[in-house]
Parts: sequence; structure tokens; C-alpha cells
Amino acid sequence: MARVGVELRELGRIGRQVSVVGLGCWQLGSDWGQLDEHQAFAILRAAVDGGVTFLDTADVYGDGRSEALIGEFLAHEGGAGVTVATKMGRRARPHVAEAYTLENFRNWVDRSRRNLRMDTVDLIQLHCPPTAVYADERVYDALDTLVAEGRAAAYGVSVETVDEALTAIARPAVATVQIILNVFRRKPLEEVLPAAQNAGVGIIARVPLASGLLSGKYDEHTTFPADDHRNYNRHGEAFDVGETFSGVPFEAGVPAAREVRRLVPRSATTAQLALRWIIDQPGVSTVIPGARTPEQARANAAAAALDPLPAHVHDALAELYDRRIRAHVHARW
Repeated sequence: MARVGVELRELGRIGRQVSVVGLGCWQLGSDWGQLDEHQAFAILRAAVDGGVTFLDTADVYGDGRSEALIGEFLAHEGGAGVTVATKMGRRARPHVAEAYTLENFRNWVDRSRRNLRMDTVDLIQLHCPPTAVYADERVYDALDTLVAEGRAAAYGVSVETVDEALTAIARPAVATVQIILNVFRRKPLEEVLPAAQNAGVGIIARVPLASGLLSGKYDEHTTFPADDHRNYNRHGEAFDVGETFSGVPFEAGVPAAREVRRLVPRSATTAQLALRWIIDQPGVSTVIPGARTPEQARANAAAAALDPLPAHVHDALAELYDRRIRAHVHARW
């Protein structure tokens, strides 16, 4: 597969570099409306051809469909140079801290290995577990065992809150922390990113476009399909509301996104500006926007080639956050 040059950054303690813009693959499985296999492969191909070398998925995205599509794509297209991260834990029923055991870890990661067609998963992440899990010594012992057994090359965590991130960063073998970070979710800049830099932990920035709000394409009349989480999880009915529009009420996010759009240079899109803002933050290893079309995948990857945003744009985005968004999200996560 032909690839263009894209900035690479060290991914924490896993000992390899990845593209600063990766691809989030939740949409290949479920919860964003339907994508058929042909569309999924076209998105993956566009991303990789655009220089993306980091794919992030989870075992519950479409009950393994996202993993299986990635596995099939890489088996046929060649996976050399591509790092794949998946997540585990949300298959537990009920989803409680007691379910985070070595036996379950082995079962979950073995299923992911089969789906991904990988003997060793590049990076296995705990998938936003109950808060008590982050401080449980037995959990980290079990994760260390997965690495010792060759089931995973490294492990990290995906978190909802700053406090969870800081707890995980303090662990000596945690390679990465995945956290929501975007123009509308700035709190990780205060403590998480500096702590991760000091510890050598990689930061994977997820929900970078606030579920599409920061694409600048929505207005007050935009609707979403019934099987799209932007419809059914507006108030946290299915999972943490912070995963949908970054926890920003839609009616507050739309006018705020209009203001973001006014700051976009002629050579870029609103989404590319939002991605570039994340890339500019010291300590970010990679950002993982999703894409529902090949065109979106290519445009997202191209954000890595933009010049860093000028200081006056960073200042304007900070002021916008304080004025319109902070009250909705800052104290909650």
C-alpha cells in the first residue's frame, strides 16, 4: 500500500512510533449507523494510504465486527507498519470491578486475537472500567501476565476522568492512556498531559471532533438515525454521556462550533482545525478521529500536514471554551 509521509510520534512505553493522526474504528462495528464491508474496507484503505499507521478498536464494537474487519483488511492488504490497539472489559455482564480477572482477560484477549488475526495484540487497553479497577494491584498483575504470555505486547487504559488517568499514569508498566481531549474537553491539559510526559506514557486522544460537533456541519435541526449513539445516548442512557458530543449538550455545542468555524484558515476545514489543535498539545502521541467515508479518512489524515495553529487561534479557542463550554463539562470529568 502506498503511503504519504506523516509525522510519527512515540507511543508511550510500547517502543514504537505511530502516525500522529490514527483512525478510530468504533464506526466499523456499530453505534454510528450502518456501514457495509465494502465501505469499511474503503475507509481503512483511505486512512492507511493517507499515512495512518495506528488503528484503535474494541471487542464490543459490533460484538467484534470492527476487529474482524480490521483483521481481514490487514491480512489481505498487508499489515506491516500498522499498529493495532484494541480494548477489553465491556463484555463483562454485569460490568463490575470483580469481572476484571486474569481468566476473563485471557478469554477476552484471545477472542480479539482471533478476530484481528494476530498472535500478539500490539496494545490491549482496559475499556473504561469501573473506577476501582485503576487502583487494583491484581488487575495490573493480570495485565503483566498477558504480556509475559505473549498475548499482548503492551497494555494501557482508556479512561473517562482525569483522576482515573492520573491513577493509571502512576503505574510503572502502563504504556498508554486514552482520554477524551478536544477543543470542548480541555481539562486533561492541566494535569494529565504533563504527568504523562514526565512518566513516558503515551496519550491517545479520542472523541477529537466531539462526535462530529467540531466538523462544523451540524445545526439545530440535524437529526441522527435511531441506531446512532448521538440519538440514543444524548443523556447517557446507554453509556457515559461524555462519549456523546463530549458531554456537551447539543443545543450548546452547535452555536459554539459555529464560532470555531470562524477561526478556520482558508486552507483547512473545521474538523482539520480541531484535529490540529490536539496535535499541537505537548504530550499527545496520536489522535483517533473516526470516519464514515473514505473522503473523511483522507481529510483527517491530512490534518497532520497543517502548520501549527497560531497563538491567537489557540487563545480564541480557550476563550470560547471558558465562555460557552466549561460550565457543562469541566467539573464532571
